[in-house]
Amino acid sequence: MSVLRKKIIMAVVLVFAGLFGWRVYGRIVKARHTGGPSQAGVAVEVTPVVKSTIRDVKQFTGSLQPHSQFIVAPKVAGRLEKIFVDMGDSVKRGQLIAELDSQEYVQEVEQARAELEVARASVAESMSALDVAKREFERIRVLRDKKIASESELDQAEASYKVNDARLKVAGAQVEQKQAALKAAEVRLSFTQIRASWEDGSGTRVVGEKYVDEGTMLRANDSIVSILDIDSIKAEIYVAEEDYSRVYIGQSVVLTTDAYVGREFTGTIVRMAPALKESSRAADIEVAISNPKHLLKPGMFVRAEIEMARREGVTVVPFAALVKRDEKQGVFLLNRGEMKVSFVPVKTGIVTADLAEIVQPAIEGYVVTLGQHLLDDGSSVVLPEEEKEKSAVPHNSGVPGRIRDKGSRP
Repeated sequence: MSVLRKKIIMAVVLVFAGLFGWRVYGRIVKARHTGGPSQAGVAVEVTPVVKSTIRDVKQFTGSLQPHSQFIVAPKVAGRLEKIFVDMGDSVKRGQLIAELDSQEYVQEVEQARAELEVARASVAESMSALDVAKREFERIRVLRDKKIASESELDQAEASYKVNDARLKVAGAQVEQKQAALKAAEVRLSFTQIRASWEDGSGTRVVGEKYVDEGTMLRANDSIVSILDIDSIKAEIYVAEEDYSRVYIGQSVVLTTDAYVGREFTGTIVRMAPALKESSRAADIEVAISNPKHLLKPGMFVRAEIEMARREGVTVVPFAALVKRDEKQGVFLLNRGEMKVSFVPVKTGIVTADLAEIVQPAIEGYVVTLGQHLLDDGSSVVLPEEEKEKSAVPHNSGVPGRIRDKGSRP
């Protein structure tokens, strides 16, 4: 048998098989719509329509940051002689953190103090010279009044007095200069005692990180340790453009983290970025969280839930009950007497992963939650659980079968 003949025979077989399959499919479809072989109906599960509270909750992600932080650094250069704290240590306001080698600065203070003493001695000397010049000037003036001293002698005495008076003022200014130099030297010496200081917030904070060890040569403003305030902590979360208008300052936020599975923390929105980032079309939102036990740490990844809306006492159905027929969204309502279902187009409100709010029309009874993909408007249905219970009850017991709600227990 030639290859061509084999191909022709195979093609004919495939055509007949396709025609046969199409006829079988047509019969099945016809039987579904006419109630032929499927008179027993489609097996489905149903759930009652109820009045309940439904919440529109959005989830966001972000990370934790300390309420505030700063770096402790020296204001002057020197060798780090001692450091008194380490990572994780508690620190009080004004506590001594580290010491620099102070010998050079002590020497500067001693030198400035000695120069101040010299300036003060110069003042004393100038005051003495001024006193002598003043007495001489007054004596010459008396003699001039008596025509004993000449005019030139009076002028010379007066000039000497004025010169000594100016020298005293210069000496006094030098004292003030040396006092300022001494004070500056003392301030530089005090800078070798490096303390943690802040204005507001709690009186105790923690060391976040230590950057250097003892013996390190430091320049001015080189980092020594970081100080964190984590008595309260903040979460920076990112809210997408479509949700930005629905959040506001003062709104409550529920946060969770992988570090404490099953535990929730409550925070409040305290700041909102006035502009969205073009790259992500999202805005930074700052959430303040009380953290008295320091359970939450900076850098932790968090998930935040924000309640956007809440409806109480509204009609809700399981989300699984929603289906589409002819581009319309709706539910299949069970007619208990005829054991048939009718497709009812609905308008939904809040829709979550589990529930959907039915705004219009007003519905009641039971909706199909499983098997609705096989249904059309007017389809016959059966409830397998109900049939099973009926078959288990003796015919003369008088106990009727019942609808078993999805998720209920017998």
